[in-house]
Amino acid sequence: MRRILQLLLAAAVAAVTLVCALPAAAGDGAPAPSATRAWPVGTRPAVLRGWDPPAVPWARGHRGVDLAAAPGDPVRAAAGGVVSFVGTVAGRGVVAVEVAGTGDPPLRTTYEPVVAAGVRQGDRVEAGVVLGELGPGRWHCAAGCLHWGLLRGREYLDPLGLLPGWMLRRGPSRLLPLSRPFAVSWGYAPDPFVPKRRTG
Repeated sequence: MRRILQLLLAAAVAAVTLVCALPAAAGDGAPAPSATRAWPVGTRPAVLRGWDPPAVPWARGHRGVDLAAAPGDPVRAAAGGVVSFVGTVAGRGVVAVEVAGTGDPPLRTTYEPVVAAGVRQGDRVEAGVVLGELGPGRWHCAAGCLHWGLLRGREYLDPLGLLPGWMLRRGPSRLLPLSRPFAVSWGYAPDPFVPKRRTG
């Protein structure tokens, strides 16, 4: 009887784990969004090149991050706000979103290269809404990527700072025992059904 209960509990934990994992794995690679933030591409894309601000505004540097993605992948708003620009800059499609509730001047996220933009200037968007598709070509990364930027006024900031810490962390999830029988079966607690030996 005890073994049956242990198996049922293990099956229930496995079922809950599977159901919780389905939304992140289903669909077209939609990000696992927080209430107010989302990855611009994929669920946890690799950062191919990080933010590397120049020492002075006119010097070389990397004023954003490059996220691994393939041409045609959907590009999503990392945060909700108002689309402030849709157009071409230096031959590449760019979309910019002013992030709601971030002060004056507001934070502005930029995404490039974006083609087939599904938004227009002035549109209100929520985090995770598709702005367009990643454009073709290897203009910035050898294998293709999204260049994601963040500005306040004319000052460039690290866009990864826009995401909450739990979205940036990698690593396996760890399930802990939920009940005493489960803990007993894995040796984390003494078995209450085994009589204690009397000594002496």
